[in-house]
Amino acid sequence: MDTTCLAHRLTDEERSTFEKNGYLVIEDVLSQQYVNNLYTTSSNIVAEYRRTKGIDNDVMANPFDYIGRDELFLDLLDWPTTFPKVWGILGWHIQLYHTHMMTVPPEPRFENGLKRLGWHQDSGRLNQDLETNPRPRVSVKIGYFLTDTTVPDSGSVYVVPGSHLRNELEFPDGDESEPADAVALQVPAGSAIIFDRRLWHASGRNHSSTTRIVLYYGYSYRWLKPRDDMTVDHLLDRCDPIRRQLLGDSVSGNHGFTSPTDEDVPLRAWIREHAGEDAVVP
Repeated sequence: MDTTCLAHRLTDEERSTFEKNGYLVIEDVLSQQYVNNLYTTSSNIVAEYRRTKGIDNDVMANPFDYIGRDELFLDLLDWPTTFPKVWGILGWHIQLYHTHMMTVPPEPRFENGLKRLGWHQDSGRLNQDLETNPRPRVSVKIGYFLTDTTVPDSGSVYVVPGSHLRNELEFPDGDESEPADAVALQVPAGSAIIFDRRLWHASGRNHSSTTRIVLYYGYSYRWLKPRDDMTVDHLLDRCDPIRRQLLGDSVSGNHGFTSPTDEDVPLRAWIREHAGEDAVVP
């Protein structure tokens, strides 16, 4: 793994902000050329997805499991300016368990009849099957923005800061208004957000002239079953041991997902060697 990532480890201030708000915004993590290449490749994948699924061009599309579709996506798996913050939050016993390409095309403005945004917490049944309040974190996501959302109504992601610490979200009575404390994360292309899966969030409306694309990488503890098919076997022979861990490899078989050996989790040894024993969460 690239040792330049050590300059981007989670700081005490970032940890405090994340624990309080449930998310971090990190700007300028991708070059403009990389963004352009990712946008072109992603747009082609979305176009194919629309054709095969019969989804109209003016409707939101969300292809899963794109990580193995192009080499461009593999490098983002352990991107130096973002991934260290993931293991700073979750620790070393992690995997990539989900990728999805949230695509929000432009839509016309309507003066009346707007429906409330699709507020949700991630991970589906986890939010019904786990009964504590708040529920456990279990996973975090990185979202890489391939389009600019600094202009209002250009497809920003909306969040309610601090809502990862409560299981229910309050809405104004009697109308379709959004939560009173909701905020739009208006970030430029090439930026990333990292957020707790429990954070209540929603895709905003896009009244710009550009289709908004965000590439999401979901990281979880290794004992959680992946949320999509994880079509990655063809990548493993070109990956270093840490990438193999992140892509779901387990030297010890299934037992290694709950009782890992050192060979199952090379990220632990790497962190210990390069960041010190104090950085290795038990």
